[in-house]
Amino acid sequence: MEKGYRILVINPGSTSTKVAVYDNDNEIFNKNVSHDAEKLKEFGEIQNQLNYRKETIEAELQSAGISLNDIDIFVGRGGGLLPLKGGTYEVTEKLIEDASQAKAGAPHPAQLASQICAMYVKEFGGRAFVVNPPDVDEYCDLARITGFSDLYRASHIHALNQKEVALRYCKSNGKKYEEVNLIVCHIGGGISVAAHEKGNMIDSNDLLGGEGPMMPTRSGSLPAVPLVKMCFSGKYTEKDILNRINKSGGLIDHLGTSDARDIEKRIESGDKRAKLVYDTMIYQIAKSAGACAAALKGEVEAILLTGGISHSKYVTTNLKEYLDWIAPVVVMAGEFEMEALAAGALRVLRGEEEAKEYTGIPVWQGFNF
Repeated sequence: MEKGYRILVINPGSTSTKVAVYDNDNEIFNKNVSHDAEKLKEFGEIQNQLNYRKETIEAELQSAGISLNDIDIFVGRGGGLLPLKGGTYEVTEKLIEDASQAKAGAPHPAQLASQICAMYVKEFGGRAFVVNPPDVDEYCDLARITGFSDLYRASHIHALNQKEVALRYCKSNGKKYEEVNLIVCHIGGGISVAAHEKGNMIDSNDLLGGEGPMMPTRSGSLPAVPLVKMCFSGKYTEKDILNRINKSGGLIDHLGTSDARDIEKRIESGDKRAKLVYDTMIYQIAKSAGACAAALKGEVEAILLTGGISHSKYVTTNLKEYLDWIAPVVVMAGEFEMEALAAGALRVLRGEEEAKEYTGIPVWQGFNF
């Protein structure tokens, strides 16, 4: 009989904290706690939210009658770390140090998860892990080079959900993730389309760097020369441009909403502009997937569609028309972040993979030539 583990999963987001408890693979508690934006502003820096988020988690568990004394394993979203290979990492002092300092360069509440897990281990015992944090970088060398000798591409992918759906697909089809090539399209508020080559995400669009398809609130790739002219036109500040690329571009810039469901209703009612813009987003996702197929030299086991917008038959049907000549297109709609975090810890506990040690040394530090 398999040993029983009770696992607490912590996933802090910009305005919410997701908390779940699992008995091995079985979810027994799940809560998404929303936070008042004005309350969060009171803390100033994200790191200052640490105790507040921790107290929020404890209040929810207490309300559900779940004792932290009964938790064996604590798993956090991870974040704030220097570029690292994918996998499950034991929470160590070095990992906590870098997370607390947001060494990745862009502070995000996800960096608090590993710290909270470490605090609980100190108080209640057990082990703590992070799984496929946002800082995963498995790019091949060819994917890093740009046309500027001093400018390199960075890896910003939905690593956790990308890896989870790839692993789920392989398990359900009797495949080993390390032996097949897949293309995974995460289609949600952000969109990442990645080439998975035998266990590594060797290339993808940088969803934070202004690459890839247009997204609900992000511009995606833009023509460089007109963009430079906009930047130096005197009409915009640096903040204006960056916000338009990462916060108010894409669907919301064209149509005034980032809600795919509302846009599809407008299309059904005959809104030609909404249809053109939405179809363009789908077209650009397909182009990105086609580029991944080229990166994999055409050897593709399957193309997986995941993320919240993959629930849309309009989107998935159109993408299949573009892509099913490359490989079978499989819809795995939704996001599996909480399940993925618990599953990553269980793989280590079951001996299916070894926990990695975070060294703080970036997996890529430039070329030696």
